[in-house]
Amino acid sequence: MIKQIWPAPAEIDDERLEQLYTYPEARRWLAVNYVSSADGAVEVGGRARQLSSPADQKVLQLGSDLADVLIVGATTAMVEEFRGVHPNEATLERRRRHGLRDIPPTAVVTTGRSLPADAPVITEAATPTLVITCASAPLAKQKAWEEAGAELLITGEDSVDLATAVEALTERGLNRIDCEGGPHLFGGLLAAGVVDELRLTISPLLVSGAHERIATGPELDPVNLELASVLTEDGAMLVRYLVRNRQANS
Repeated sequence: MIKQIWPAPAEIDDERLEQLYTYPEARRWLAVNYVSSADGAVEVGGRARQLSSPADQKVLQLGSDLADVLIVGATTAMVEEFRGVHPNEATLERRRRHGLRDIPPTAVVTTGRSLPADAPVITEAATPTLVITCASAPLAKQKAWEEAGAELLITGEDSVDLATAVEALTERGLNRIDCEGGPHLFGGLLAAGVVDELRLTISPLLVSGAHERIATGPELDPVNLELASVLTEDGAMLVRYLVRNRQANS
């Protein structure tokens, strides 16, 4: 049983968990989902799966089930073998109950180097994948992505302009944005000032090593967070933070 320990102790059933992880209505909201070890590692053996838990999988599922679009870095999409969303009956029921389209698209961010045209996130997606890239991406690669079924969204010249990319998603009516990594994308979204919420699961593991942090990139002025909720199950901590700097400017 998942238990809430803040703001008030309580047992959390599936209905209450869904309420906690529902995106705000009538506005754009970008939530970043992450799992890390207690000492900050974001992967074991190259993948995040070993850090996860049943409770983490539940909130990760809610992140995508209740989103209009998933956004992910190309390297993470390849390493974690993303295939886009393929909803089961429970996901379809949940999405229809919230008035969402049956299948949200996946948006993959790449400068062109790390996303082959035959990537499963493109070729096995149930709805066309959005490839967010920059104008300097090789034209042959751009053509190959489109021929494989992807839709291109070009923002920026030599690098992806993430603020413009997020704006373009909202212009398409994709207001509930679920980011599932990786660290460079999270760091870039922070630098662009478009992150609203961090959903972080802290796994009760210590792995040491020289692993990446959940966000990497240019150094920023500290981003203030407001604690929204803390849940626990089997030693894992599931924490929701709101980005104060972002909320003050919304």
